[in-house]
Amino acid sequence: MPQDLDTAERSAVANGGGSFGRDLLAGLTLAAITIPEQMATAQLGGFEPQLGFFAFVAATLGFACFGASRVLTAGADSTITPIFVSGLAALAASGAFPPGAPAFLALLVGIALLIAGALRLGWIADLLSVPVLTGFLAGIAIHIVVSQLPGLLGIPGGGHHIAGQVQVIWSRIGETSPFSLAIGLFTLATLNLCERFAPRLPGALIALAAATAAVALFGLSARGVAVLGVLPSGLPTLGWPRLDWGDMRGLVPLALLLALVVMMQTATVSRSFPDGEGAEPRVDRDFLGLGAANLLSGLAGAFPVNASPPRTAVVVESGGTSQRAALLAAAIVLALALAGGSLLAQVPVAALAGVLLFVAQRIFRLRQIRAIARQSPAEFALVLLTAIAIVWLPIETGVAIGIALSLLHGVWMTTRSRPLELGRLAGTTIWWPPGSGQPTQSEAGVLVAAFQAPLLFANAESFRLGMMELIAQRRPTLFILEAGGIAAVDYTAAQALLALIRGCREGGAAVAIARVESVRALEALRRFGVIAEIGEDHLFHSVEQAIRALKQRSGGSN
Repeated sequence: MPQDLDTAERSAVANGGGSFGRDLLAGLTLAAITIPEQMATAQLGGFEPQLGFFAFVAATLGFACFGASRVLTAGADSTITPIFVSGLAALAASGAFPPGAPAFLALLVGIALLIAGALRLGWIADLLSVPVLTGFLAGIAIHIVVSQLPGLLGIPGGGHHIAGQVQVIWSRIGETSPFSLAIGLFTLATLNLCERFAPRLPGALIALAAATAAVALFGLSARGVAVLGVLPSGLPTLGWPRLDWGDMRGLVPLALLLALVVMMQTATVSRSFPDGEGAEPRVDRDFLGLGAANLLSGLAGAFPVNASPPRTAVVVESGGTSQRAALLAAAIVLALALAGGSLLAQVPVAALAGVLLFVAQRIFRLRQIRAIARQSPAEFALVLLTAIAIVWLPIETGVAIGIALSLLHGVWMTTRSRPLELGRLAGTTIWWPPGSGQPTQSEAGVLVAAFQAPLLFANAESFRLGMMELIAQRRPTLFILEAGGIAAVDYTAAQALLALIRGCREGGAAVAIARVESVRALEALRRFGVIAEIGEDHLFHSVEQAIRALKQRSGGSN
């Protein structure tokens, strides 16, 4: 027995050492990817690059303490940055943009996520359909490209609306710096080549180091290549931003919108990168982690943060097994932020633009857009409408429109359901929709109809009218509602069903309900008085059972 224990202990130590080694490698790789990405994302929002470092460190600490996923990483994110920058710019235009607004916005987002996690609101993350989400990302990608073209070309930018930005770029296209353009394209090409042929290499860091070396060696900053310059060093001052009540109230709608986007992306990352084979993601707990991440980011004077799909993929592909990988990367990034201000002085802005163009390229899901267009033209229209709304309208308005389109699409799909008459498959007791390739038979004096959707307020009237039309055509003495496809029933729909039952009785037809397989639907039918209206003895497990029982009771007259 002692020998067995000793063997088990040595095995545990060996496994622990192996996981630590994998986390060490994953942490170093993550740091190499994170440094240029966080700088570029901060630049996208108009912030000092080191603020992106502080946002990543704060987000990592917050999520490591309260999140559930062992591999998810958080930090400054290119998906939400254009949204809150656009929203804050709109507030600035109305004179309500205080200096501490980005940090306070992060605090509000954090509070919203903590509430969502505590109330287990993970289902809200599913509000956006794939076509709407694809259009949303496509619109964000276009915003990133347009915002980074001045940095890529080495020309001044300008304009608030995307059309104005394009106009300014076009008017100054003749001032393009060939060195800046070459650096940006080199960075973009390096990232693409590394992703295709050597995905484990930190392409962004390699490209950034090479571009910085070229600037320093050849004095390109004197030839029109914009560089970051010496960055401030030192820890951020932790504190609660000072804002008046009017400022806070103005930021709440934007914070709720951002929280919803963060929830959707967090749920996607949690489900895409589970902790182990067969492990169920704990999305609500991860919301708590992102809530803490945003709170710490706001207290550090940074801005809202989000879960990162590409950085999480880096941790997984590098063999990371716990949050130790992200914490090691955060320590490296923090050291650079504290002592590396002069090291980053010669980093060219065009290289950061190249990194962001690569990000835009990745989130513009062209292959998925083509698949949607080929397989579902109606949903392809959702992609286009969402993308146009994101591009042409203020981004936060476009996001709200995208969510509304997604919800309307769901309602529309529900309202398209129509009552369907069933027939008995020849030689069986199975009742099936006609036109399935197998002949069906009807029963004299019996109408069996099904409704293959939740019975809700949105389709209650179409359900009632459709059923009444079938009844008027067939004039049955027995009407059976086959409820196997009805997963839920709400109050409005229950009233429509009660009206249908009373109408049938007035026309001389008995009513029965069969195959209520959904527990929720059965509870609702009892609660709303539908079962009491038809009687417990008119509720059956199958259509065939209903026909036999009711015909027997009526002496075969039905």
